[in-house]
Parts: sequence; C-alpha cells; structure tokens
Amino acid sequence: HCSPCDIKELLCSSSNIPRSVTFQVVSFYLFAPTEKEDMFQNVLSQVAEQFSRAFRINELKTEVTNRLAMLEKRVELEGLKVVEIEKCKNDLKKLRDEMTSRGGGRVGNCPCKYNFSDDGKKLNPRRDVPSYPKYTLSQETIEALKKPTFDVWHWEHNEMLSCLEYMYHDLGLVKEFNMNPITLKRWLLGIQENYRSNPFHNFRHCFCVSQMMYGMINLCNLPEKMTLTDMGILMTAAVCHDLDHPGYNNTYQINARTELAVRYNDISPLENHHCAVAFQILSLPECNIFANVELEAYKQIRQAIITLILATDMARHGEILDSFKHKVDSFDFTNEEHVTCLKMVLIKCCDISNEVRPTEVAEPWVDCLLEEYFMQSDREKTEGLPVAPFMDRDKVTKPTAQIGFIKFVLIPMFETVLKLFPQIEEIMVQPLRDSRDHYEELKQIDDAMTEV
Repeated sequence: HCSPCDIKELLCSSSNIPRSVTFQVVSFYLFAPTEKEDMFQNVLSQVAEQFSRAFRINELKTEVTNRLAMLEKRVELEGLKVVEIEKCKNDLKKLRDEMTSRGGGRVGNCPCKYNFSDDGKKLNPRRDVPSYPKYTLSQETIEALKKPTFDVWHWEHNEMLSCLEYMYHDLGLVKEFNMNPITLKRWLLGIQENYRSNPFHNFRHCFCVSQMMYGMINLCNLPEKMTLTDMGILMTAAVCHDLDHPGYNNTYQINARTELAVRYNDISPLENHHCAVAFQILSLPECNIFANVELEAYKQIRQAIITLILATDMARHGEILDSFKHKVDSFDFTNEEHVTCLKMVLIKCCDISNEVRPTEVAEPWVDCLLEEYFMQSDREKTEGLPVAPFMDRDKVTKPTAQIGFIKFVLIPMFETVLKLFPQIEEIMVQPLRDSRDHYEELKQIDDAMTEV
C-alpha cells in the first residue's frame, strides 16, 4: 500500500518514463480495489490526465517552434531574394547612368561600349533565344538582295538582321563552320547593339556594306574561285568593320589625343578598335559563331578578318590599291597573297560603295555623311584643332564633296576590279560614272547661281 504522498512522489519522479507505461503500472499494480483507495485512483487518474495534457502541450510547442523556425528561414531566404533583386536593380541603374554619362560626355575621351581599361568587363551575354522575329523573305527580296541596286532604306533593324541571317545560310557558311543557328542570331543581335546611332556610321551602314559584299560575291561568282572560308571572312569582316564607331574619324582621334589614339599609337585607332570589339563579342560563348572551328583554322580566320578590317582605313588606300594593280594583270587565285589582296580591295569597295547604288538610294547617304562631318568640324573648331576643308560646313557642298571622291577614289578602284571581273561594268562601274556626271551638273548649277 502507498500513501498519497508516496503516490505524489512516485509521479513526480516518473516524469521521464513514457506515460503509457507509467499509468498502466500505476493503474493496474499499485492499487487494490478497496473503497478508500478508489479515491486515490480517481485522484491519480486526474493527475495522469493533467500530465498527459501537459505532455501534449509540450509536443505542440515543439511542433510550433519547429514550424516557426522553418517560416523564419523562408522569410530570411525570401528577404535575401528581395535584397538581391534590389541590388540588381541598383546595378542596372548605375550601368544605365554610366552609359548615359559616357554617351553625353566628351567625345575626346572616345567612350565605347567596351571599356578595355576595366579588365573582365564584357558585353552582357544574351543567354535567351533572340527575340527578333524571323521574317520569311519573299523570292523578290531574295533576288534583290544579290544586287547592288538593293534599296537599304526600306528595312527596319529586325528585317536587316533577318536578311543578314539569310545571307549566312544561303552562302553555306552556317554549314561550313558548323554554326549553331541560335548562336548566329545572338551574334547578329550583339553586332547590332554595338553600332552607335551616328548619322552615318551606324547599323544601317553595316548592313549596306554587308549587302554589297553579298552582292559582289554573287555577281563575281566568287564561290567558284575562292573557298567558303574566304566567303565567311569577307562577310564577317563586312558585318564587323565599323563596330562601336564614335562618329569622329582617325584624324580627330589623333589630333585630340584620345584614349583610342593613345592605345593604338596613332596607327588606325578606329579600325583597331572595331577589330577589338568584334572579337570581344566573339569571345562570348553564346555569340561565338566560330565555336566549332578547330583552333588552328580559327587563328587563320581571326587574322584574316583583322587584316580586312584594318584595310578599311582610307589612309592606306593608295598603298592597297597600288599593290592590287601590280597583281591584277597576272592574278592567280591559287596564290594566297593575291587572294588576300583581292579581299582587301573588295571590302574597301563595299565600304565606300554608296554611289554605286541608284541616286535615290545613294544621295541620302551623302546627307548623313556630311552631317557627321559637320559635327566633327564644329567640335574641332571649338577645341582649336585643325579642320579638313571637305568637312567644314562653311566650305563644302554636296557636289564638291562627291565629285573629287568619285573621280579620284571610287572610279579608279572599281575600274581596276573590273579587269578581273568584267561583269561589274554595267551594274557597278557605269553607275559611278553617271553619279560623277550628276554631281558635276549640280556643281555647274551652283556655280551659275553664285555668279548671279
């Protein structure tokens, strides 16, 4: 027999024993079925019930504590996400502000979208599938694309991107270089985004030069005489040849001692910059159209593209044309030096080929070029730098700007190419002669008006 005190002491000392065992033992072994002890049985049952409730509360408290800890962890994680989102927003705002300040800053510093002084900073990669719509080109457009008469003014940027994409597929370059078609799209978007909104040296000019190259490849039947690798080099150099052009030429860069002029030691600073930007874009895996080309072949392609882009510096015009003139009469398509020289002349022709096009297509380009020239000459006057007469708004007119350039630069170069490709005379060389005559007539009218 146990006294109430003994029972109380027993219960208190048994708190760590599982209640099922404790109360079974107490219920079935501690008490005899006497009337007096029935009271203790009732007391014991009540205490047992209270203990049971207490234990359930502890269990519930543990469960609530655990769930609360989980919720706090989730809140913490969600909070971190919010912080990261805000951080990204702030970073984007800083980037926009930086680009805006660069765009509106002193051109003499020659800001560019690639700041090469910041190691590791590159174009934000586009990991998504490019969003520009895929245009289905009509048969009429496909045929027109192959001709120098193509009107480049009727097309939006997305349409021009689709046309460039078509050219790469049509020439067999996607297959030849085992390009991922999505990578080609991303690369073209990266190219477009890295042409500035200059009056002349902009993405439409890039398209213009590339379309003329595509036209000459077809007109001159180049795939029959040169390799597909050569076609890829010609097209890619044309697409990249003026990347991130700041709208101020090499003369300004050198005279103003800009960052580009200092970086490239006054040697073709813009053309060197165009090359550097081109290969910065290609260095991004999602934009590398040559990713599946073997290393040695890629090195040769890279060097060839650089050679062509550097050839677009008009300071080297005489040197390159003279070299071609010495080769053209005995031209050998199996001679690598001859073919390289031809490719240099071809990209030069395409770069300055606007006057080959119909007057209604060519003439607006003259206005664009003069606008860019006048922006530069105005700045040169403000900064006390030398001003070239052909860029001075007080001295130049459209006829005077074009006559000398057509007579002494364009016609001699295209007539030299004509020796190798007689088929260009009617569709490319004759329009140049007609354009020269057109501007000479305009000059006569201007002179007559001046005399009056």
